[in-house]
Amino acid sequence: MRIPLKFKVSFWLLLNLLLLAALAGFAVFRAGDGITWDSLVAGDLGRPVQAWAELTVSDLRSRPRSEWNDALANATTIKGVSLAYYGEDLRRLAGDDRKLPSLLRDWLTTVSRAQEIRPRGIPPDRSGPEGFGFPPRAGLDEGPPPHRGPEAARSAGGGLSPGSRPPQRVLVPSASESGYWVGVMLGLPGRSRDYFLVHVPSLWVLLDVLELKNALWLAGGAVVLSVLIWLPFVSGVTRALGRLTLATERIADGRFDTRVPGERHDEIGELGVAINRMSSRLELLVGGQKRFLGDIAHELGSPLGRMQLGVGILEERVPSELRPAVADVREEVAHMADLVAELLAFTRAGLLPRAATQVRVELSPLVARVLGREAAADAVALDLPAGLAVRADADLLARAIGNLLRNALRYAGRDAAITLRAYRVDTSVELVVDDTGPGVPPEALARLGEPFFRPEIARQRETGGAGLGLAIVRACVEACGGGVHFANRDPRGFRASIRLPLAD
Repeated sequence: MRIPLKFKVSFWLLLNLLLLAALAGFAVFRAGDGITWDSLVAGDLGRPVQAWAELTVSDLRSRPRSEWNDALANATTIKGVSLAYYGEDLRRLAGDDRKLPSLLRDWLTTVSRAQEIRPRGIPPDRSGPEGFGFPPRAGLDEGPPPHRGPEAARSAGGGLSPGSRPPQRVLVPSASESGYWVGVMLGLPGRSRDYFLVHVPSLWVLLDVLELKNALWLAGGAVVLSVLIWLPFVSGVTRALGRLTLATERIADGRFDTRVPGERHDEIGELGVAINRMSSRLELLVGGQKRFLGDIAHELGSPLGRMQLGVGILEERVPSELRPAVADVREEVAHMADLVAELLAFTRAGLLPRAATQVRVELSPLVARVLGREAAADAVALDLPAGLAVRADADLLARAIGNLLRNALRYAGRDAAITLRAYRVDTSVELVVDDTGPGVPPEALARLGEPFFRPEIARQRETGGAGLGLAIVRACVEACGGGVHFANRDPRGFRASIRLPLAD
């Protein structure tokens, strides 16, 4: 059954959106007071620390004053957390005696001034300020409240307008050290109020104090789950597209027998079917063209042979003044015969099944045989490791090497430095032919190996061939399951590289 890709994408997208919506709804339900710095301790998010403060202060009130410091020290098991308890008159009663940040003092002052009744007097056993630095209570009741800048106003409740109530809980950063302070106001409006302060050394510990680690783990789990939901789908699409890309690149390189697996039933699968159909069609057309050229070359072989024989006989019988003209005809016929031979070799190499006759071929004896046939043993320097072998068709590889050496001798000359070397690269063998000839124009490198293509430098009749030499090299090497690469050398020269599978 065909499942359109857009339906797959829509389904997975809807599933992911539902998951994110559920997570967002949970967060909104827990917070409820908007997104601000103080929202970490406001609303439902601050209820755990509020309950902790009420329970701790209730326990303190049931104990003698002399036990309050020990009770606060034992009230938490979270490492690095310290507690402080301040009374209605803003004096420290027990706990951490470090200096409070100005933002926290501003909040305490604002909360104290917002009380609807005057607090009761200080009990006799409550001594003066310890580590806080507040003025006496009478000073707090006289004159306007101290000026607070915009930052303090935001941190202490966002600025209080007439008739508004200060926040019951605040969160402010420490002034002179890392960490945060959480302030909790205890008591009902119209009655005396106490203040429970918590100092935490880091944001991670703060999340532990606020019991938000579970929510954080839940959010992280939701993200991981989203990735796990999307990953198989996205990976499947990218793998399929990668296979299509690889297939089209192979087809562009002339490997028309390439096929794409057709296991998908969506638009990508249809694209693969279309690529397979295109590849089959190209294979049929190009194969037919090569067979046609091969048939023509084969049929032309006999007439050209008879023409060469006739010209040879004619040259012996004509008067001496006509022999130069007959020699020109003989040269043209020989050139046509060479062209037909190259064309026949090219079509035969292209029509052979890939890897059909691959065997173990040792390079040293093969190259020696080619050099002897080309009469180039004295013009080519060799660097071939003993025993190095490849998997290839021996005849096709010999033809490819012979064409490369013939090409180097033609354009660089016998007096130039021509080298043939081979070396192992992982599971392959690189065979390189270098010369010090003129090279080719850089813009022509990409087209080298195309049938009948000749760079401008090779268009002279004296040196240029039919444009099939490198095409034969490419066809022979690809029929052996390898690849060929052409490049210019720096500062001068030309390089042809053949890569073939290493023989076991």
